[in-house]
Amino acid sequence: MIALLLFLLVLSVLVLIHEFGHYFAARFFGVKAEEFGFGFPPRAVGFVKVDGKWVRIGPGDRRSFKQTIWSVNWLPLGGFVRMKGEDDGARPEADSFAAKGLCARFCILFAGVFLNWWLAAAIFTIGFLVGIPAQTDGMPETAVVEARQVQVIEVLPNGGADQAGIRPGDYLLSVDGQAIGTVQSAQTVIAEAVSSGRPIVTRIQRDEVQMTIEATPTLIPEMGRSGLGVALANTGIVRFSPGQALVQGVTLTWGYTKLILGGLWGLVRDLFVERRVAADVSGPVGIAVMTGQVASQGMWALLQFAALLSINLAIINALPIPALDGGRILFVMIEAVRRKKVSAEFEGSLHRIGFILLLTLVAIVTIQDLRRFGGAILRAVAQALGF
Repeated sequence: MIALLLFLLVLSVLVLIHEFGHYFAARFFGVKAEEFGFGFPPRAVGFVKVDGKWVRIGPGDRRSFKQTIWSVNWLPLGGFVRMKGEDDGARPEADSFAAKGLCARFCILFAGVFLNWWLAAAIFTIGFLVGIPAQTDGMPETAVVEARQVQVIEVLPNGGADQAGIRPGDYLLSVDGQAIGTVQSAQTVIAEAVSSGRPIVTRIQRDEVQMTIEATPTLIPEMGRSGLGVALANTGIVRFSPGQALVQGVTLTWGYTKLILGGLWGLVRDLFVERRVAADVSGPVGIAVMTGQVASQGMWALLQFAALLSINLAIINALPIPALDGGRILFVMIEAVRRKKVSAEFEGSLHRIGFILLLTLVAIVTIQDLRRFGGAILRAVAQALGF
């Protein structure tokens, strides 16, 4: 239940920020925002300023007002902004979306994507200002690093470490009683222990708990020799000056953007070439479960997860798919080339078809999520109900 509430909160904040991007850009270019909704319809209640006083608007009230209606809606998933003339450009008025030029419409449509991307950069920038856990190899000399540790970042399946119970994310404290300070020292001690042919006693820290694990080296085919089968990295709490923090925040956001684009290309390839949805693709249910898992690792882990979701939201919305911002931007670009607007009826039909296809894909991924996480979800519900 807590995981679901956290998921709804994080997703709502990200979507609201996206919609605020559209809202501020629309107001900047003189487009009237008829309604800004928190959550999705049906409307629960709304408020609008009339002659300097706030007036309550009921669920079925469809009157037009000079000022923006600020509404609270029943479906608690983000929000929306309804701009004047966005869907009907037949007889556009001066303050309508349809009456604005190509550049203005492009900026208004792209503003949500832009704000989501910069939200992620802002989260990482703030993290680098106050100090965040990060790999220290390759960090600029200007970085201030504290609490240096050696962390397990990968465990080979069926290797000695995997069989012993060592997991990615564990911190390696000592090997055979020798304290570990760097990856180089860890590799030296492990190599000596492996050459002796005996089990290796490791002291690790997982979350706030320290434990001793005995691991037996096994043959690693990829390396052609015996070992524990772990990849290690030097980590620490990394801080930067304000200017450097901004540079690192933007750089990290761009790096994640490229990784997500690569993963998205793999998804499209699997879907259209191999006609399947990759097993590791998650929809709303999977993301809700992951939100709960990440939240248990602390506030920074949750903020970093939110930043990654914000990048994902920006990329997905930028895709040239009908019903998404990228699809609407595509029609603006087509208009720029043709020097003539596409029929509003034709564009509207394509957006509706695109919306149906997106819902279908979400349904397929959700079914896959339920197969993967259904047991965990049922256990969590039963626990919340006291069974």
